[in-house]
Amino acid sequence: MMRNGGQLLVESLIALGARKSFGVPGESYLAVLDALHDTKGKLDYILCRNEGGAAFMAAAYGKLTNTPGICFVTRGPGATNASIGVHTAMQDSAPMLLFIGQVGTDMTGREAFQEIDYRAMFGTVAKWAVQIDQVERIPEILARAWTVATTGRPGPVVIALPEDMLTSLTDKAPLTAPAKIASPAPQTETMATAQQMLKAAKKPVILMGGTNWTETGRAALQSFAEQSDIPVVAAFRYQDQFDNFSSAFIGEAGVGMLPHVKALIRDADLILAINVRFGEMTTDGYTLLNVPVPQQKLIHVHPSDAEIGKIYVPDLGVHACPSSFAQSLQPVSGAWADWRKAARDAYLASFDAPAQPSPVDMVAVMTYLRDHLPEDVILTNGAGNFTVWPNKFAKFGTKARLLAPQSGAMGYGVPAAIAAKVAKPERMVVCFAGDGDFQMNCQELGSAMQAGAQPIILILNNGIYGTIRAHQEKHYPARVSGTTMENPDFVTLAKSYRFHAERVETTADFAAAFERAAASKSGAVLELNISPEALTPRQTLSQMRAAALAAKEMA
Repeated sequence: MMRNGGQLLVESLIALGARKSFGVPGESYLAVLDALHDTKGKLDYILCRNEGGAAFMAAAYGKLTNTPGICFVTRGPGATNASIGVHTAMQDSAPMLLFIGQVGTDMTGREAFQEIDYRAMFGTVAKWAVQIDQVERIPEILARAWTVATTGRPGPVVIALPEDMLTSLTDKAPLTAPAKIASPAPQTETMATAQQMLKAAKKPVILMGGTNWTETGRAALQSFAEQSDIPVVAAFRYQDQFDNFSSAFIGEAGVGMLPHVKALIRDADLILAINVRFGEMTTDGYTLLNVPVPQQKLIHVHPSDAEIGKIYVPDLGVHACPSSFAQSLQPVSGAWADWRKAARDAYLASFDAPAQPSPVDMVAVMTYLRDHLPEDVILTNGAGNFTVWPNKFAKFGTKARLLAPQSGAMGYGVPAAIAAKVAKPERMVVCFAGDGDFQMNCQELGSAMQAGAQPIILILNNGIYGTIRAHQEKHYPARVSGTTMENPDFVTLAKSYRFHAERVETTADFAAAFERAAASKSGAVLELNISPEALTPRQTLSQMRAAALAAKEMA
């Protein structure tokens, strides 16, 4: 049977297991769009408003489902817009395939209209970047791309599709299934060494994270930690991967790391790091462990051998799937129960923050949400000071999920929430967005409306770029520059996209407004009236400024 490249690509994607895709149309991949015409219910195409939003959706979809998020964009501007999602997927270790329409092979290298060398552009951003120049090679390269995206440390693959290649005919058969690749498992002698190191420790800590856990693996790790009474710290924005209600969980190592978490990692004599890539935020700027040889003994377990020893020299490096390693652990005992309990008590105490100097008090809002959100809720957020609320004041059980970018990308939360509703339409999805963060991708409300994938969005409107203002007040106090915003009428904007929308003026108004939002069949946007003074849970903007001015006077 003769097919063109677009048909061969789409049929192969369906065989690999792709069911949803996100994109913005372009003339450079019309053959793919045509092939998608007849695949509704097999491979759906979610029409987006900007390639950055589409790529964020694909990255979030991959992080949530552990299967590659699929994104289609056109060449040049489409690809450059989409690059933010590729960067986010890479830092999140999330599987993703970005397909980019490309100029014809007969024009390559001439700087034709919108031409970019995508292998060069994405070479240090994606896990792999490739161009398919011959239609017959679509199945081969696609099979490899799927494997690269999903194995080892998962990540994004960028695939350029020359326009003439997509319209060329071939009798090459499409793929029929993805490759079945066994995950690396720990060797018996390696496990014995790890067990001995754990038994010999006086202050062990488990540091865990990453995307590619199985439910069985997560349950096994929790059982081991609880039976061994070892404290567990989640890597930056991966606190949803371990039951926060477990007595073993003591918090997240990320931005705004709490003092007890810093102390626990710093004072540990052994760190069991599972599926962690040792990012800047998780290590407090690489200060909690000495580089390259930590003062703590280190067991580093990772499915990618490239991550082991990349920054820190481990005492024991284990090339293994995190779930298979966790299932191989046997409980140990030691005299660290009081140490673990003190850290757990500090974690629980961290939810007790003072009332906020704001018309809507987010401490009270988060207390309400912890009591009323369903156990399988999916929370999303972009970047900004407001993320302290979903990241530090929410609790994630075994069924709840957090989609938040390790890249610190503003604008991620809204597209991620839409992707979550596409993937899991039956579940409640709540997005936290600052007013600046929301406006990075608010146009994707149109995508949500068209796809019938409408989450609940909480806009924390304080009229400023909060994170930058905080740094500004600390380093250049009382010299405000470029951080105050004039905002549109968010309620009217949301209603124009057929969302239920309200402005919540006071804390007392929130509970009833959220109930109405939860009952809405068309999603909801709640604009929360937040004072710029309530910049952090425990220090006001004025206090930041006063402290910085006092320090300047002392200098």
